[in-house]
Amino acid sequence: MTAESQTRAAHPPGSRTVRVPLGDRSYDIRIVHGDESGGFGPFAREALEATRAGRSCRSALVVTDSNVRALAARHAEALAAQGIAAEVAVVPPGEGSKSLEQAAELLDRLIALRADRHSAVVAVGGGVVGDLAGFVASTYARGIPLLMAPTTLLAQVDSSVGGKVGVNRPAAKNIVGAFHQPSGVWIDTRSLDTLPPRELRCGMAEVVKYGVILDPAFFEAVERAAAAVLALDPAAVAPVVARCCELKAGVVSEDEREETGLRAVLNFGHTIGHAVEAVAGYGGPFQHGEAVAAGMVAESRLAERLGWIDPGLTDRLSRLLRLLGLPTSAPGLDPRALIAAMTLDKKNAGGRIRFVLPRALGSVELTDAPAEGDVRAVLDELTAAD
Repeated sequence: MTAESQTRAAHPPGSRTVRVPLGDRSYDIRIVHGDESGGFGPFAREALEATRAGRSCRSALVVTDSNVRALAARHAEALAAQGIAAEVAVVPPGEGSKSLEQAAELLDRLIALRADRHSAVVAVGGGVVGDLAGFVASTYARGIPLLMAPTTLLAQVDSSVGGKVGVNRPAAKNIVGAFHQPSGVWIDTRSLDTLPPRELRCGMAEVVKYGVILDPAFFEAVERAAAAVLALDPAAVAPVVARCCELKAGVVSEDEREETGLRAVLNFGHTIGHAVEAVAGYGGPFQHGEAVAAGMVAESRLAERLGWIDPGLTDRLSRLLRLLGLPTSAPGLDPRALIAAMTLDKKNAGGRIRFVLPRALGSVELTDAPAEGDVRAVLDELTAAD
């Protein structure tokens, strides 16, 4: 393949590119629908060549789960065509794989491959695979190149972008982790065609989040396009994915490592949502997007109690989430256990639980203002029997 044809393959007609501007750690997100041109391989090589370590990349470990093993094998073949010898490591699907034990197995696999600082890790899968593979890439040899090829909507619009990687401990989600930016993110929205409907709905929770925290016009667009996105109409899906990536890229470029507090806005719904996941059990009745959906409603109710918003905003949010088939409550969970789980949230400061709460549609604020009684009342409502 000539250099010109490689460039065409890496930038197929109709593709969209979102740049994440981070100085010498900047990278591109390439959004396509279908990879008939064989674009992943040229894109991967182009992304790696833009980095010092990647220019010497000749080997890679492709991390995936059993749900998308065949797609990962095709990605490995595409890398081989670029002179990058790739092996595939398959982990069990589900949140349980985001563990130190699974990370250790992958690190041992890299050692067995004689990987060095110029080897790459390629994550092909959803958010679990991306977080796990990224954590391994961040720790092996103190950091090696990482490429993301997210295959779920949640990963495409959120977790694959921004460099947050990590694993869970039994009591707390993502409590062990690092910041490790990828060299590039390849999003093929056609991979969503085989996504179970529940997984697709979970991704829509993060889509809705972006509208609430940053872009009221986008929230309105999602209200109008909800049915088309759930039907996987490519004309509806691509703009939604691209806009979410643009919004997150803007936040990450201004607060890459959560040092100014701006990036915390991305955690709307997550203080309570992560607690729901932990208390219900990872891999249990609430997937991440479902827990975040319920968490957004509860945190919006907290904002009502502070007098920041009127109930109309929460009601509108709840209607959209229900339209998307997402839960707005978490019946049966113990409010006291949820509070205990929230005390381990990474946003906390001075022993106080902090929340990201809406001031208006498109505007949120990180705060520890809610009183304990208000938090308990909201959690009682969240967990009440239907």
